[in-house]
Amino acid sequence: MMTSLEHALERGLFASRWLLAPMYVGLIAGLGLVSVKFFTELWHLIAEFSLETEADDITVAILSLIDIALLGNLIVIVIFAGYENFVSKMEAAKGNEDRPSWMGHVDFSGLKMKLIGSLVAISVILLLKDFVAIDGKGEDADYTSVAWRIGLHMTFVVSGLLFAIMDYWGAKRQVLLATAHDKHPEVEDAELDRVGT
Repeated sequence: MMTSLEHALERGLFASRWLLAPMYVGLIAGLGLVSVKFFTELWHLIAEFSLETEADDITVAILSLIDIALLGNLIVIVIFAGYENFVSKMEAAKGNEDRPSWMGHVDFSGLKMKLIGSLVAISVILLLKDFVAIDGKGEDADYTSVAWRIGLHMTFVVSGLLFAIMDYWGAKRQVLLATAHDKHPEVEDAELDRVGT
């Protein structure tokens, strides 16, 4: 009786991962909105362009387009890697020549690193836009906002470094445990883990 109840509970818990699927569909809608914003910004750039347009203004507009494109990339990474890691494998993408090379190979740790890397890249683009804008404003520039952005960017960079260090230690620990298990197969994994820590 308890075993069948336990199996039913575990099946229900395992099936609960499908509650994430609508969230990824919602992110597709977000990707659509990002696409609309990209082409709106591109249209403004083309419509306002003239031979008298300052190079700095063009640079800021193009950096905005790059920023939006990076955000789109981030959304796609979260949709694909999140769905494959937490919901189900994408059978529709199997064998497709357009399947991204990282798809199916990005685990939760890799997803975190891709996310933080994308956030750092987006943050750099925003900082570049600020620096270009400051160059044209002189004393009227808002240096406080720029300082906050630099602080936020450094937070992303430090977070990324800490994530990388934790992943490195975790991977190294797994290798050490596997090596210890190979040398002493009679010792339980839990005991090796306790000794290793």
